[in-house]
Amino acid sequence: MTRIVIFAKAPVPGQVKTRLIPALGADGAAELAHRMLLHTCQEALAAKVGPVELCLADHPGWTEAPPAGVTLTAQGEGDLGDRLWRAAERSGPPLLLIGADCPELDRRRLGAAADRLRGCDAFLHPAEDGGYALLGLNRLDRSLFTSIAWSTGTVARKTAERIEALDWSLHIGETLRDIDEPADLALLGASLP
Repeated sequence: MTRIVIFAKAPVPGQVKTRLIPALGADGAAELAHRMLLHTCQEALAAKVGPVELCLADHPGWTEAPPAGVTLTAQGEGDLGDRLWRAAERSGPPLLLIGADCPELDRRRLGAAADRLRGCDAFLHPAEDGGYALLGLNRLDRSLFTSIAWSTGTVARKTAERIEALDWSLHIGETLRDIDEPADLALLGASLP
């Protein structure tokens, strides 16, 4: 069984999807983040590859329970790398680390990633912005999460380089699109109910 860990911020107005606020306003950006979060949870559950965990950034104003079948955990302190490492170490491999801002990461792709991970040490779905939409791991090493320039166009490349430096087998899947900027809203189409 492969655990899916969804990394996300609580959909609180003014705190989430801030680059979309010029197009949607703070409430609209938070509502979209909420819809994408629920959609991601539903798709992760529907993939039926293993337990689903929602790992949220701490926010005292968010009290909504996760969907049935999804375990809620807190990301804790530190930069994104610290928080990802903590979640990966707690969950243990095999696991799929994903965000909640890539509606293209549907049940079919999640299931295929879990299947592919059975035959390699790591699986990566790069994102068009240079990050990654999914990092699947059968082994753990902290170097994958340290000294990374998070939220830049080099994250996926640096992660792949580090996996190769560990002499692990790596499969790179198709490049997917995150919804981060106003121009990305046109990509939503039918991918998000």
